[in-house]
Amino acid sequence: MDLTRTEVAVRRDRRGSAARFGLIALPVAFFAAFFAYPVAAIVARGLKVDGVWRFGRIGEVLAQSDVRHVLWFTTWQAFVSTALTLLIALPGAYVFARFEFRGKQVLRAVVTVPFVLPTVVVGTAFLALVGRGGLLDELWGVRLDTTVWAILLAHVFFNYAVVVRTVGGLWAQLDPRQEEAARMLGASPWKAWRQVTLPALGPAVAAAALMVFLFTFTSFGVVQILGGPTFSTLEVEIYRQTSEIFDLSTAAVLTLIQFVAVGAILALHAWTVRRRETALRLVDASVTARRPRGAGQWALLGGVLGTVVVLLLLPLAVLVQRSLDAPGFGYYRALTRADGGIFLVAPIEAIGNSLEYAVAATVIAVVIGGLAAVALTRRDAGRFVRGFDALLMLPLGVSAVTVGFGFLIALDEPPLDLRSSWILVPLAQALVGVPFVVRTMLPVLRAVDARLREAAAVLGASPWRVWREVDLPMVRRALLIAAGFAFAVSLGEFGATVFIARPDNPTLPVAVARLLGRPGDLNYGQAMALSTILMVVCAVALLVLERLRTADRTGEF
Repeated sequence: MDLTRTEVAVRRDRRGSAARFGLIALPVAFFAAFFAYPVAAIVARGLKVDGVWRFGRIGEVLAQSDVRHVLWFTTWQAFVSTALTLLIALPGAYVFARFEFRGKQVLRAVVTVPFVLPTVVVGTAFLALVGRGGLLDELWGVRLDTTVWAILLAHVFFNYAVVVRTVGGLWAQLDPRQEEAARMLGASPWKAWRQVTLPALGPAVAAAALMVFLFTFTSFGVVQILGGPTFSTLEVEIYRQTSEIFDLSTAAVLTLIQFVAVGAILALHAWTVRRRETALRLVDASVTARRPRGAGQWALLGGVLGTVVVLLLLPLAVLVQRSLDAPGFGYYRALTRADGGIFLVAPIEAIGNSLEYAVAATVIAVVIGGLAAVALTRRDAGRFVRGFDALLMLPLGVSAVTVGFGFLIALDEPPLDLRSSWILVPLAQALVGVPFVVRTMLPVLRAVDARLREAAAVLGASPWRVWREVDLPMVRRALLIAAGFAFAVSLGEFGATVFIARPDNPTLPVAVARLLGRPGDLNYGQAMALSTILMVVCAVALLVLERLRTADRTGEF
């Protein structure tokens, strides 16, 4: 029996509603079970006494002058760190997007390595550069460890790759002919870039700035080492109240403050991005990159390379040098022995543990983040789905210490008794990876012309087929970048993992932190050796990713 046009439209709408619900159901369930529930459990444990909520405790904590000082410093340094990172990294994003030069793939991987290092290692490396007896002290008698500049530079070191990857990924796919057309009509190079390219890059720049701000707002290891008793962020204060003072009530209040502040920032960001989004003309990234032309472009390339060497490679070189201080690779050989103290197994086994956990976390993050990103780009997405966009970023702004303790408290009884399960660590790592997947894929997904999807649907294609044949070919590169980011952040995740990783299955960041926490040159040297191994593992993984991206553009492997 033939169907009328109205019946066809009704069936298509029902099928679209079912697809929309299916896309968002799994991400919502994931975040409800493994983020909202653990965080709510730890906050309730801190603010609930004998079954009675003590909300008056919030005012008591905010009335303390030292807490207000922590709030001010946390916000101020996050803004300054974000501005410095954008200022220094945007030229790098342009160079990687538009220039083709020898060693580009290797350099792209090197740029990303600092991002996956545990923050405690980053802090230690910069302390060796700018602290007492550091490189600057030896050469020029300059010390920065007692100033905020050490923290700001370490934050730029840590987040440089966020801007290069997020902004550069979209920049490489923007059609350069649009800017060239503006210049042919008389616009100066600066005016053409400002009025044509910059608005198109707006969503990606905003996403990168948001991620950098959240990472610096919740900075822990860097501030803990370089800030000393003078500087403290909310994250450091939450850790101190939880692990040193054992004041869970104050820690819960600080967690709520951090949660509310980050929620407000994300809501403002989501509103701003929606107002600025436009359909972009995307092209194959391989046709936009070319060799530098003229003295100005070569100078720009040289400046970016110099920045990478001084800001990124020098701290990494310090780590390698420290790991080789013992003759005969003594620190590396010591990693193969279990001391029966802080480790039940040889520290070297942390390498395999980290890789296994990171692969599992990447799969989880890509599935959950990919489904959420597709749901958020649908034109028929409801208000709840659009609001979920901001909620997806909350794991980056909520204390990792709180999430780790929440896992221990909330996931210890049926039906979510996961205390003895290996999946607990990848779940915690995936919480941090999902926002990267969403933020990396959204700008490209939203740039896909919606009329292509509508035409495919009118011709009878199912939502899955529309995604497979229209969206996937255009976002495949962004998906690979998202997977690389998820893998990288999983390798370096420390805040939550340190509380849930079992002593017989430590990850590389946890092993490094435990070694750094013990006195003695041998422990410090082993920590540097493990950090060097982490850098190498990450660099190899990122080089493989670059090779996959190259094969995707050329059709060869």
